[in-house]
Amino acid sequence: MAESGEIRTEILELGARAKAASRIMATLSTAEKNNALTSMAEALVANADKILAANEKDMVDAAARGISSSLIDRLMLNSARVKEMAESLFDIAVLTDPVGETIKGWRVPNGLEIRQVRVPLGVVGIIYEARPNVTVEAAGLCVKSGNAIILRGGSMANHSNIALTEVVAKAATDAGLPAAAIQALADPSRESANELMRLDRYVDLLVPRGGLELIHAVVSHATVPVLWAGAGNCHIYVDETGDLDIAAKIVVNAKCQRPSVCNAAETLLVHRAVAAEFVPKACADLIEQGVTIIGDETVRGLVPAAQEATEKDWYTEYLELKIAVRVVDSIGEAVAHINKYGTMHSESIITRDHDAARKFTQEVDSAAVYVNASTRFTDGGQFGMGAEIGISTQKLHARGPMGLTALTSTKYVIEGTGQIRP
Repeated sequence: MAESGEIRTEILELGARAKAASRIMATLSTAEKNNALTSMAEALVANADKILAANEKDMVDAAARGISSSLIDRLMLNSARVKEMAESLFDIAVLTDPVGETIKGWRVPNGLEIRQVRVPLGVVGIIYEARPNVTVEAAGLCVKSGNAIILRGGSMANHSNIALTEVVAKAATDAGLPAAAIQALADPSRESANELMRLDRYVDLLVPRGGLELIHAVVSHATVPVLWAGAGNCHIYVDETGDLDIAAKIVVNAKCQRPSVCNAAETLLVHRAVAAEFVPKACADLIEQGVTIIGDETVRGLVPAAQEATEKDWYTEYLELKIAVRVVDSIGEAVAHINKYGTMHSESIITRDHDAARKFTQEVDSAAVYVNASTRFTDGGQFGMGAEIGISTQKLHARGPMGLTALTSTKYVIEGTGQIRP
């Protein structure tokens, strides 16, 4: 075992292999990358039994540990989900290849021709928790964008992640990609994560994908540049002019359609002018779906089943059938609440007032801001970007769903005819 601050030889060697593979990945044609993606997708379907057997081991372990139902939902694979992962790779294959794109070009007075060209980042590391589909989507996006990837999943999904990595990595290699283009850390310990965070000699970008605890740990310890794929304490605000029938449908969808994901709604804010009419109806619809209501004093007066909301509840990403509900006196109060308690992920206003919509979209400081729509659409596939490596809630380099272009950088290519600087 490495001493504190040291990186084990096997981790260093893994990083060196990834860096060498990244040099080759950057030179591959679009056709070569698409062929690999197609082979990876076909291999997932062909090896579904192996993948599901590995996932079953994780599910048994999770049940023995008393894992919550929301995490179980994230962890579970079945034939349909394996097929969805394969389809995500086919979808990535048909996306436009960003590598080699000329972003802009110009000629300066001395005759130099300058172009800004999109290039791969190099080696991407990703640290994630209990969602095995991340293994496939992240690998696919890195292949298409010409990057090598190092995957480090959580211990809860370790059997699933290793099986998926073995399947897609072998298929990619058989299709002509370098053997180290897709690698995973078989050791899911905290030590291995800490070592990956400090592998700045080889890793060009690190993406933590999980809850706030994971993200804060990575940001605190990493020497590799970090791009947050943040937690989602998402809000729905029902304005005084909102269509309450539409609002009720959106709230149920945003909370219940899949409560364990980061773009599910966790807090409902309602303007006081419509609270007496809307809150009992919306909460009744939510309770019918099995949702626990956590409310402020006004909400508890309107909904007897509501539990008392604490200060902590307004900050909480529940990831289960639970929602915090608060009545506010104005759109300004709603915006202030979101900017204080939210995670800058996805927020929605339900309104028929164009000025209110404009105020909300301008003043809410989040990566995705909706008007009269569910937050559940914050997703690379729903945005037409294909799979995503995560949803960035920070402001540098990329924000929102991170597709192919978020996994690229740029370089300047300058062509001359013998110019020298005077």
